[in-house]
Amino acid sequence: MTQLKPILSHLDAIPSTPGKCKPDKTSPYHSTFHRLRLHSALLPRRTLWSFIFLFLILLFLFLSPPSATSTASNASVNGGKRRSLHTAAVVGPSLGPNWENRAWASARPASKSGLSVLVTGAVGFVGAHVSLALKKRGDGVVGVDNFNSYYETGLKKARNSLLEKSGIFVVEGDINDAALLRKLFETVKFTHVMHLAAQAGVRYAMKNPMSYIHSNVDGFVNLLEICKAANPQPSVVWASSSSVYGLNSKVPFSEKDRTDQPASLYAATKKAGEEIAHTYNHIYGLSLTGLRFFTVYGPWGRPDMAYYFFTKDILRGKEIKIYEGVDHGTVARDFTYIDDVVKGCLAALDTAKKSTGSGGKKRGAAQFRIYNLGNTTPVPIGRLVSILEKLLRVKAKKKVIQMPRNGDVPFTHANISLAHKELGYKPTTDLEAGLKKFVKWYVGYYGSKKKSAW
Repeated sequence: MTQLKPILSHLDAIPSTPGKCKPDKTSPYHSTFHRLRLHSALLPRRTLWSFIFLFLILLFLFLSPPSATSTASNASVNGGKRRSLHTAAVVGPSLGPNWENRAWASARPASKSGLSVLVTGAVGFVGAHVSLALKKRGDGVVGVDNFNSYYETGLKKARNSLLEKSGIFVVEGDINDAALLRKLFETVKFTHVMHLAAQAGVRYAMKNPMSYIHSNVDGFVNLLEICKAANPQPSVVWASSSSVYGLNSKVPFSEKDRTDQPASLYAATKKAGEEIAHTYNHIYGLSLTGLRFFTVYGPWGRPDMAYYFFTKDILRGKEIKIYEGVDHGTVARDFTYIDDVVKGCLAALDTAKKSTGSGGKKRGAAQFRIYNLGNTTPVPIGRLVSILEKLLRVKAKKKVIQMPRNGDVPFTHANISLAHKELGYKPTTDLEAGLKKFVKWYVGYYGSKKKSAW
């Protein structure tokens, strides 16, 4: 299997050399200091030491670096690099001097009845597909994404190239950057926001928990603050997760089931997002719709997902680990194909009612909805591997192990009756058909000497 050459995108740092300043001996301040120095011996020793002590304190305060808290508040989590309104986010060289015109043109719908949508996480898996679908049907779209390095940035840049070819402008910036979002809303009167930016992944939360708080909680609140202050307020649709059902044992999972037993920090932040959204709906009149995604897969997917890295490892002849539950129980997922999820996202946008607030003040009761977007057919992980073996024509080297306690749950199963009734949501792609499309894309994207059976 050939390797994709890494795509490098380093910005050259331009060092600045501080100038040197020599004191002006003719200055009256210099002569004053000289007189003070000459007469210091005349001062009482206690007074002299007091002056010295005060001078040292002022020198320490002057030379102290900025606090970590202050620095962190202006920085985005992206490989340690800072991105703010005053760097690449808005006026940096990567956007060019006419970025406002580009954003306005990208957000303009083809017809008066079209939507103008801000898509956060636009170069992510779901975000890229939703953005393309909106643009294809004539809606205006502007994206925002921080291109973080949670997984290979080359894949995100490749998705961004697809968006650019379709006339979609993506701002490189962080949703925690309030100044950036405020400037975007001043430039474009968005009718809707499709909020898909998030720190994804269940297991990674054990390694970097703060990234989940930063993106999934802080970032969401920051976005809602901007939306509630906008005039007019946009309608907001955001991505929640099936993970909120946590340790719930009742199946299939219904929107009416309890969601107060999260099994991972990721799930907890997504549940927190739902409660935060309800608060902004209740206080500020924001129209909010949450979508609980169930294991979304397909072309241009996320490399941290099992179907993706199984494909990679099978082609490389590497051993893959298959989890099993307690007492050799089956681990299964309600795999949902990306095209079906996109239809659900667009339906949620189309049926979203207008927000009732204006400039941060609520004028009346606003719409608040939560929907499951799944496939309703859980598939055992062993079956997933068998389908991949068939499509790749390669026998997998399998090792079955006990599922570790890292936040994963043994099964997911969506009840989609509410989404079907109110959104017309009806998934049509089974796992084998969806994986066939994924494998075809994967081999075409990365290149392979192995031939897949189509």
